[in-house]
Amino acid sequence: MTDTPDNPQPIRPSDAKGWLDLGPRDIWRDRENPDILVPPDTDSGTMANMKFSFSDAHQRLELGGWAREVTNREIPSSLDVAGVDMALEPGAYREMHWHKEAEWGLVLVGSCRVTALDEHGRSFIDDVKAGDLWNFEAGLPHSIQALEDGVEFLLVFSDPDFSENFTFLLSDWFAHTPQDIVAANLKKTVGEIAVFPKKEKYIFPAEVPGPIAEVDRPVPAGKVPSPFTLHMETIEPIESEAGRVRIVDVNAFPAAKTISAAFVEVEPGGMRELHWHPKAAEWQYYIQGKARMSIFDSNGLARTFDFHAGDVGIVPLVAGHYVQNIGDEKLIFVEVFKYPEYSDVSVNKWLASNPAQIVADHLNVTTQFVESLPLDDKPAPVIWYDQSKIEK
Repeated sequence: MTDTPDNPQPIRPSDAKGWLDLGPRDIWRDRENPDILVPPDTDSGTMANMKFSFSDAHQRLELGGWAREVTNREIPSSLDVAGVDMALEPGAYREMHWHKEAEWGLVLVGSCRVTALDEHGRSFIDDVKAGDLWNFEAGLPHSIQALEDGVEFLLVFSDPDFSENFTFLLSDWFAHTPQDIVAANLKKTVGEIAVFPKKEKYIFPAEVPGPIAEVDRPVPAGKVPSPFTLHMETIEPIESEAGRVRIVDVNAFPAAKTISAAFVEVEPGGMRELHWHPKAAEWQYYIQGKARMSIFDSNGLARTFDFHAGDVGIVPLVAGHYVQNIGDEKLIFVEVFKYPEYSDVSVNKWLASNPAQIVADHLNVTTQFVESLPLDDKPAPVIWYDQSKIEK
């Protein structure tokens, strides 16, 4: 038995550590996780798992769509937020509801219509497509309906224990309220509301709606002053030498008062530079490509993980890390934080802010070495790691 790409073995050639795996194994898992099967020799100590795939999450199937969630139950290292992946067929609804947590949504595929009401009785309606966002703060009622091409979207909630199965649903509430009370509240008779659902609808099929102009209803309080959606084409990217980053926080999206995010694209041969986040832990969702991430969590603790589309990654508060594109296509992922403003600290900028002698003394090098480092002021959150791509 030899170590080949089709039959990887837990042997590290650089130091000859490890041996053959001769027993039962999931060869597909080993192929997908080469840095877990054969960790780099810089990995050290015992660290909690920081990865979970939506493909391993339980799928809730309904007429008109499906939902699956990754919460603190699935990945205990997620201490701030939980995520839900949901899809609706053309016309289908995620029923009118509300919840105790803030909801941040990203359209992954297709398009949908969202409606909402704020606490002052002001309404909102908009159509969003792949790449666009919405945000509903805790307690605000809303709905989602797929348009003609259907929709899949990612939801992030501001509580790690959140479950999509425990939201406050319109149908569930009415079904568990005396019918004479419901009828009186709506100024109807009990007979007129006899057709109301007897249990929750949650996700259910319907007809594709017409244009907003044909269905929107004015309300006395008017429209919300700040939109609950954001169209991604309005956000200018920070262009770097090996990719780009779009920052979406409360400064760019005032309705998002709880959750902020960075949308990262890394070209083949590039990486998200060494950095950390001082205000919140990072919850990642991988949209495209293959990635490697090593996390340094102080006290000599370090561990490396491999990611693919549909995976969730966690980076603990202030833990150092990088994200490397190890595939042959563009890597796309989103960094999400339970904090209204985005922030990070770059190793390059940290070194550049100190006198060269201080850095030289710490790294056992000369000041000339430090002064030759690429420590300019240009924003470069995505840099090359492939030396052949670096201009000499």
